[in-house]
Amino acid sequence: MKKKEIEQISERLISKPKLVWDAIDKKEKDKIFGFDREYKNFLGTAKTEREAVNAISEIARKNGFSVNPPGKHPVKLLKTFQEKSIALSASGKKPITEGINLIVSHLDSPRLDLKQNPLYEEVDLAFMKTHYYGGIKKFQWLTRPLAIHGKIIRSDGSPLNIIVGEDDTDPVFTVADILPHLARKVQYDKKVSDAFVGEKLNLMVGSIPFGNKDTKERFKLAILNLLHERFGLVEEDFISAELEVVPAGTPRDVGWDRGLTGAYGHDDRSCVFTSLKAIIDIENPQKTALVLFVDKEEIGSDGATGAKSRFLESILADLMVAHGQKPLYHDIHKLLMNSRGLSADVAGALDPDFQDVHEKRNAARLGYGICLTKFTGSGGKYGASDANAEYVGWLRNLFNKKKVVWQTGELGKVDEGGGGTVAKFLALYGLQIIDCGPPILSMHSPFEIAHKGDIYMTYKGYRAFLES
Repeated sequence: MKKKEIEQISERLISKPKLVWDAIDKKEKDKIFGFDREYKNFLGTAKTEREAVNAISEIARKNGFSVNPPGKHPVKLLKTFQEKSIALSASGKKPITEGINLIVSHLDSPRLDLKQNPLYEEVDLAFMKTHYYGGIKKFQWLTRPLAIHGKIIRSDGSPLNIIVGEDDTDPVFTVADILPHLARKVQYDKKVSDAFVGEKLNLMVGSIPFGNKDTKERFKLAILNLLHERFGLVEEDFISAELEVVPAGTPRDVGWDRGLTGAYGHDDRSCVFTSLKAIIDIENPQKTALVLFVDKEEIGSDGATGAKSRFLESILADLMVAHGQKPLYHDIHKLLMNSRGLSADVAGALDPDFQDVHEKRNAARLGYGICLTKFTGSGGKYGASDANAEYVGWLRNLFNKKKVVWQTGELGKVDEGGGGTVAKFLALYGLQIIDCGPPILSMHSPFEIAHKGDIYMTYKGYRAFLES
């Protein structure tokens, strides 16, 4: 057999993931960088769930989505809940009773939250106590500029939205760390899990006293006086506040060639933005398209605004009314059992410096497109949603047909660890669902790394899915 014939057989039979840059032309490469500029702008303005909901709502309204859409096709429905969850829907050609195409992503990211009684002073400095949210490496949050974002309900009932630390003229905040000269006993001789203590993630917020040396708690009082003068706050207002401490600064291009994007919140706002753009840009979808953005994924999806809530059922009831149907409980569940879904969440990319924790044949790689993760969970797929072969086959054929660069992956070696997404909570409804999103390096860190080609292919894949 000739060499050329062998090469042809190999090309036809062997599965070879494609690098995005090898699979596209210059025109599409330009689209990738243009898309990234929009994406970075979104990331920089949506660092919390509330900010993300507001940004999504503003973009959606400009593109024809409405809380009360007209009673005719195409229905473009927008619905928010508690400023922390939002849904967008566009009607399709087929009756809604035949099912929908659903994409679900999460708005929250790992961070530090201020405690309800945060402010105190120690050794003539003012601090605020924090409680970390989601899975973090605590040491990554030390000695870096941090910003405070959030909402406060004041004693008179009025709301205050606050962002401090993002403008060039703003102060920033930080969590101090011990100098290496004195770290041997308290850090170097301990396991990492013991060396960095959650109760020591205290935010440094002030150093100038109020009053004279006889004034009690004068460093704490100085901060309270400043906050009262600027915002009308009193200390008790912290009890009715949700204040999140996030990395200060804007998303940045990474590398000489600018092919990567570094930012806080790729997990999971990369999937949020790409699914948002996908539903805005779809043309003539076959089935009703619904993108759902939820909260609390990083802490188990519990609560009124998480994936375990009844928000999805409420939206479907509204959709059925908009399509002239009666939203009976049985019919809503029957609709979901006829539906397809994507759990839009990021995958863990193969780390060049820690390849031994990955199984390289089944690890996602930066630059190889959107990643299909058939199952999640850990330790024998415990806690997993495992997509069936029929659905995986349908989806990969769709991506191939639409020229979406894609790959498969799993989170590390079998015995190494694992993780989960919202897929298992939605699978309870009986719809077909699979995890699907871009691979990320340094996941859950204050500066995650994404490949611009992967982000664009995620958008392209989501759009193809919603239009199918």
